[in-house]
Amino acid sequence: MSEPRRAARVVIFHSLDHARAALAAAREARVPLVLRTAPGAAAYAGVGYLKAIVERARAEAPGVAMNAEIDCGEDPGLALAALRAGWTALRLSGRADVRRRIAEIAEAKGARLIADADREPPLDLRDARDPRAACRTFLALPRE
Repeated sequence: MSEPRRAARVVIFHSLDHARAALAAAREARVPLVLRTAPGAAAYAGVGYLKAIVERARAEAPGVAMNAEIDCGEDPGLALAALRAGWTALRLSGRADVRRRIAEIAEAKGARLIADADREPPLDLRDARDPRAACRTFLALPRE
């Protein structure tokens, strides 16, 4: 009998070490994962740099069920840059009409704009002293 599908847990990463820790913990827990950039990270880190982090971490953790989301803040230009860089899941805040237009463009490129609010709070690794331990604890928590 196969294991029932489980909803992915969301971890906000700030570095390659964070992404690696999250994927290692997800592999151990056998939990699907969403790696999300920090809020507005596309503006200060760059869409290409963040994409490279995700790709490297993914290559080092084959077999882990993982998706990645980039947070573009309120900047539709960054969302378009993220699409050009190959991101397939984007977060964008700001005006509804702008988000609708970016969502249309994303859909035409086989990507999507994440519009829904989180069902449960994500784990933000920004201040984690031991990111892997923080991820293990988070992934072991019961779902809300």
